[in-house]
Amino acid sequence: MKIKFIYALVVLFGFFGMTSCDKKAGNASEQTATQEDLSAADLINNPNTANPHEVPAGPLPKMTFAENVYDFGDIKPGAVVSHTFTFKNTGEAPLIIESATATCGCTVPNYPKEPIAPGKEGKIDVQFDSQGKTGQQNKQITIRANTQPNITELTIKTNILQ
Repeated sequence: MKIKFIYALVVLFGFFGMTSCDKKAGNASEQTATQEDLSAADLINNPNTANPHEVPAGPLPKMTFAENVYDFGDIKPGAVVSHTFTFKNTGEAPLIIESATATCGCTVPNYPKEPIAPGKEGKIDVQFDSQGKTGQQNKQITIRANTQPNITELTIKTNILQ
């Protein structure tokens, strides 16, 4: 008798559990549809995203690089190479770099953490470790700063010999 009662409870809870999962799945698809319906205006109004079409009021910094692409040429497998990208704040306000990230862990950018005054120069050092890589390599470094637009991309290239 006790076993039948426990079995009946398991079946009953299983039935309610299955029907409640169906309802949750319906809600999840409704949430996905809502996320897909977001307009560009909704994303622009998000304080964590930048509006590429709206220029903030007031003076702005401007990051001007001597070069945006650097080619290391042919390097040996396992070599660690580095390059320094130099830039100047050609704008009218202090330049603040929020972050500098690379497309993979083999590329490490190092950037100034202090504001760069208008007319002053700064450097972004990029180190590339070719360990485990072969052939042509193109790596992007994404710099996020208080400029307009707020994203600047640098590229390093190399050919790792075999």
